[in-house]
This record gives sequence, C-alpha cells and structure tokens, in this order.
Amino acid sequence: MDDVTACPICTMTELLDGGDSHECATCGHEWPKAESGERIVTDANGNQLNHGDDVTLIKDLKIKGKSGKLKTGTKIKGIRIVDGDHEIDCKVEGRPMLVKAEFVKLA
Repeated sequence: MDDVTACPICTMTELLDGGDSHECATCGHEWPKAESGERIVTDANGNQLNHGDDVTLIKDLKIKGKSGKLKTGTKIKGIRIVDGDHEIDCKVEGRPMLVKAEFVKLA
C-alpha cells in the first residue's frame, strides 16, 4: 500500500483490501475507498451542482463585513465549485463571494 490509511474506528493501519472497500484487520470495520476525482456538491434539494450552473438563494444571507444582505430569490449565474466549507465561488451584484451550497437551489 503506497498511502497510509487508518481505520476511522480504531486508528490502526493494518488493512485488508476488499475490492472497492477497506477492511480493518484489527476491529473488522469496513468503509468505502475514497474515490479520486472531482468533489460532488449538492444543493438544498439534493441536486448535483456543476461548474457554470445557475442557482437561486433560498434564504436571506448577511454579507460578512458589509451592511446589507442577499435576499431570498437572488439568482447567481455561472458558479464555480471550490474546496472548503463554502463550496460555491461566484459573483453577486459584481462582488466576489463564497456561498455554502446548502443555501441555494438549482435554477
């Protein structure tokens, strides 16, 4: 094994290869192998979001560091999916912003 993966239950690194899953030789816990590739981000309704999608806000959001807020129903065009806790990078009313995917729905 070229990378060191530890069991999430007992933290031991002695693993058995179960095809598409890992199995801990110590405690027997099984979990799926991490898939390589792009991160899957879903909106509030469970629809998968992709680069370039248009979304709509489902909740009023306070703008950090500014007085004001983004209103429910604001349409955001051409989103980009990024890593981090705020998954959506976009421009709203000409200002760059990061938004959590749980506050939008696919337009």
